[in-house]
Amino acid sequence: MTPAAAAATVIETITQMAQEQRPLMLRVLPEGKGKFWKHYPDKDARDAQTKSRWYYHVHAPGSRDEDEHGHFHLFLHRTQLKDGLEPIALPPEGEDAKAHVTHLIGLSIDYQGIPRSWFATNRFVTNEFLYPAEVMIEHLPLYNVDQTKQDSLVNRFVTAMVALYRDEIADLLRQRDERQAELVAEYGADAYEKASGVEVLASLPIDLDAKIETIDLA
Repeated sequence: MTPAAAAATVIETITQMAQEQRPLMLRVLPEGKGKFWKHYPDKDARDAQTKSRWYYHVHAPGSRDEDEHGHFHLFLHRTQLKDGLEPIALPPEGEDAKAHVTHLIGLSIDYQGIPRSWFATNRFVTNEFLYPAEVMIEHLPLYNVDQTKQDSLVNRFVTAMVALYRDEIADLLRQRDERQAELVAEYGADAYEKASGVEVLASLPIDLDAKIETIDLA
């Protein structure tokens, strides 16, 4: 997807959600349920063709930024990566882990359903198979969740946001690895685990209007 096509899709999906008066979060969360510290859907939104996936996570009030409603965690499946690539760090279960996924990036959403920031997390946050930034950057174009069973506007919005912000995501992944190296020097193998005490390794605010203004939509 080109930057112009991605920008057009982001505009289209957000506009249609607004016209239907159903913002993003109402399309993701179970109706009438007020759970927190959960992810939706329970077994992730999985693209049947690509195996890319997402879930939406809502922290309890007081445990998130005041203007954040929730955030997406976006993943590639390990089968989408080239053969022979070795992870830097694995889940405690190793190859017996339930989900063979690698975390691509997090996308924070405000109370109007508009993206507010990108963020990169430590390995333990999503129990991922962690791969180096350059591996993830090489595979960024493969992220596509247009064909999950969830709301089609949400699916297309998420896919397009990754395509639109590919350069920024690449920078964040490199910053993630730099911060992770500092933690490894301090904590050793625990740098990737909860013992490090560090969940978010890099973040970037989103100004969607400013970003779209840089794209030639013609």
